[in-house]
Amino acid sequence: MSTLPRCPLCESTYTYEDRNLYVCPECAHEWSQDEVIDTVDTAALVTDANGNVLEEGDTVSVIKDLKVKGSSLVVKVGTRIKNIRLVAGDHDIDCKIDGIGAMKLKSQFVKKV
Repeated sequence: MSTLPRCPLCESTYTYEDRNLYVCPECAHEWSQDEVIDTVDTAALVTDANGNVLEEGDTVSVIKDLKVKGSSLVVKVGTRIKNIRLVAGDHDIDCKIDGIGAMKLKSQFVKKV
């Protein structure tokens, strides 16, 4: 059984092939098989604020004060975060910060140590 790619717009798993196109029945988006290869290559790269490529398990440092939504806590500049996990989406880093807990961060606010 072959696995078809998810829809790049709505992330639906119900895509199907129609000749040389992939089609999403939920949002009616159509894209070519060539586009899938391009998006997989570029989506896999997550870079920090300086342009360094981040990988699973890296240690990063925060480059500016970050307010935690729904709380009065602040992640201070220079806070080191060990053993990051990379995920797809708007916030591309999952991590655990000492004293704060589990968080999602954007890679543009960290630098690789």
